[in-house]
Amino acid sequence: MSEENERQDMMLNLMQQNAQRIMSTVPWAQALGFELTGIEKGRAFAKVGWREDLVGDPDTGVIYGGVLTALLDNLSGVCINTALNKPMSMATLDLRIDYMRPADKGRDILAEAECYHITRNVAFTHAWAYHESRDKVIATAAGTFALNDISRWASGNAAMDIANKMLGGEK
Repeated sequence: MSEENERQDMMLNLMQQNAQRIMSTVPWAQALGFELTGIEKGRAFAKVGWREDLVGDPDTGVIYGGVLTALLDNLSGVCINTALNKPMSMATLDLRIDYMRPADKGRDILAEAECYHITRNVAFTHAWAYHESRDKVIATAAGTFALNDISRWASGNAAMDIANKMLGGEK
């Protein structure tokens, strides 16, 4: 196994061990109730529970589309880090959302994201929101993300310091 593959495996293992903390450290993700439910190499899974305060149309009880956009955007960022061999920060360059149908009132929304290509500075993702399966999606997303040196954006972040130490990097 190459050193790069070993680092990717260590990174993925670290993320899996800390899955519950990954989204809860993002204030708006915590406020919206995002829950990371699974991580694989290049993939991430989450859910957001239906809540009255997330409803965009009181007459139908449908969750506001911005909640889905935020969920798919955030989950896409998580899935990118599962495909990398070192922690990086990312910024959304482009995110296209296609709404296929409204979410059902009172039902949790499941989501998954996949990172399908990474260059030195850019990552590309696809993501889906649905109720039971991707057979009947609520929304899809295609994203492009700039990759940045995380030490420039997260210095002093205890989680990043631990991750870098575990991956053999500097503090």
